[in-house]
Amino acid sequence: MSARALALEVLGRIERDGAYANLVLPATLNRSDLGAADRGMVTDLVYGTTRMRRACDLLVDRFVEVPPDDSTRTLLRLGAYQLVFGGVAAHAAVSETVALAPRRTRGFVNAVLRRVASIEMTWPSAAARLSYPDWIHDLFVDELGDADAAEALERMNVAPTVNRRADGYVQDPASQWVAASIEARRGELIADLCSAPGGKTTAMAATGADVVALDLHPARAGLVADNAAATAAEGVGRVFPLAADSCRPPLPEGIFDAVLIDAPCSGLGALRRRPDARWRVTPQTIRDLVPVQADLLTAGARLLRPGGRLIYSVCTLTAAESISHRTPEGLEIDPSPPVGSWRRFGDGWRVLPHDADTDGMVMLRYRRRP
Repeated sequence: MSARALALEVLGRIERDGAYANLVLPATLNRSDLGAADRGMVTDLVYGTTRMRRACDLLVDRFVEVPPDDSTRTLLRLGAYQLVFGGVAAHAAVSETVALAPRRTRGFVNAVLRRVASIEMTWPSAAARLSYPDWIHDLFVDELGDADAAEALERMNVAPTVNRRADGYVQDPASQWVAASIEARRGELIADLCSAPGGKTTAMAATGADVVALDLHPARAGLVADNAAATAAEGVGRVFPLAADSCRPPLPEGIFDAVLIDAPCSGLGALRRRPDARWRVTPQTIRDLVPVQADLLTAGARLLRPGGRLIYSVCTLTAAESISHRTPEGLEIDPSPPVGSWRRFGDGWRVLPHDADTDGMVMLRYRRRP
């Protein structure tokens, strides 16, 4: 199967079956016999076409009178992405995409893509050009201002670079900064309340601290165990994975030196890694998550010993999911600047995707009063 044919198959599973791109694509590639170059091409076509879905539809719909069936729609998106965003030569993008069409629609697909290739687009809005739902674009403008919103949204349309830690674990720099900001030390006992897949857990354990790593789902707790085993080395602290509800953790209160809460969130700062998330997340998603985040903060605060440290982080940029939360009882804000390229944001810190080519994140630092 060619790279484009495999990309088309994966796109169909994402668009029609609701599969998650970051899960279905690696699994499909692992079953294929494609070489490294073709695997890279499939990844770009799947992630790029998914990110730019709205823009691709607008490029195509100028030349369509009757809406195409779902399979043809997916194929047209794939062709439009290559032509306008993927840097593929027009003759190759058109001919190779048309070759994937069934005979009955081949002429139609050819005609539409040739027009997409030859007629310049006038975009109706910035949100349409950048291929985001209007509500996400407008939220970013409200939260960040026009200039930073435009830069953040543009940057999240670019595939992230691969960053490997010294132990080989692949992790975004902003996530590494969050783990470093817990300031874990050898011999300390730390609770990581939302630990899967284990990147921050293993980073903290690398200092020699022991980490109790909770996740609600047993399979995801298993991922933490696997990653802890893969990064184990002399001098690394112990990791204790535990499948449990972190809003009601089955842990003794008042004994932990530090607690990390990398809370479940809308993920609006990490859309470059999750290309389909922009089409899944809704304003209601945020409203549903806020009370869960508040419960996690309350639970985490109770675990700390006097003088203990708590880091709360989210891979989003919204105030509602971060600085708008009330400081938990018994805690106070730690105003000291964290490791990394953060901007002050209310009582916390925020990094935008274009500040240092990382995921966008917000972090708050607390200490339990003595």
